[in-house]
Amino acid sequence: MATNVVKKPVSRKTLRERVSPAEWQTRVDLAACYRLIAHFRWTDMIYTHISARVPGEPDHFLINAYGLMFDEIKASNLVKVDHEGNLLDDPTDLGINPAGFVIHSAIHMVRPEIDCVLHTHTAAGMAVSSQKQGLLMLNQHSMRFHNRVAYHDYEGVALDVDERDRLQKNLGDKYVLILRNHGLLTCGRTVREAFDFMYYLQRSCEAQIVAQSAGVELILGGDAVAEKVAMQFERPNRPSAQRDWPALTRMIDRVDPSYKD
Repeated sequence: MATNVVKKPVSRKTLRERVSPAEWQTRVDLAACYRLIAHFRWTDMIYTHISARVPGEPDHFLINAYGLMFDEIKASNLVKVDHEGNLLDDPTDLGINPAGFVIHSAIHMVRPEIDCVLHTHTAAGMAVSSQKQGLLMLNQHSMRFHNRVAYHDYEGVALDVDERDRLQKNLGDKYVLILRNHGLLTCGRTVREAFDFMYYLQRSCEAQIVAQSAGVELILGGDAVAEKVAMQFERPNRPSAQRDWPALTRMIDRVDPSYKD
């Protein structure tokens, strides 16, 4: 006896057509950030992550698929996940790195103003994270972080969900977190802001290691001047905040504009 099978219509819409314009722009910006991290050679193969909150969906964020190099990341292959670890959209079927989920979900859950979280394992970042005194006020770049860096003690690979409580407590209301014996983490109200913090934090760590390797006495900036510098970088309507991201994306457009796909 023949049975009539009713087939559901298959959506032929592309991801770009299925998501809101705001989400697509966030995807493009996040993919651009991955390409920038690859460009500056701050990657750790397929490990470390950058995440961005989905506009209009406060409990959802985008993160890299577990198995792609950063120079392969595109707007269309980012994975959408919720705070409980449920995969909502996984175009590659690769899933996500559990350690990345623990760290990034911890921050997105309790800091609604943060839209982007960036985490790296660079040599200079790991070196400074392993120093008891942490980041030193040695130069203009590091002084912008005066009294603005939080620290989180190492607990092993971040696979235990209960570590989120301690990550949240240690970060507090700051935007920069040094993970002891591990690496660097920055947050931003935009992808651009998180990248900006990471760029100068990374440069600060590189300069610190180079200065220490010279074997001579170092000059540390005093609290007053360091705080002045930090406040200068925080002044509202600073022109660079509107000019650097377009310049950075033009640079990677010249290398490979496929991140926009």
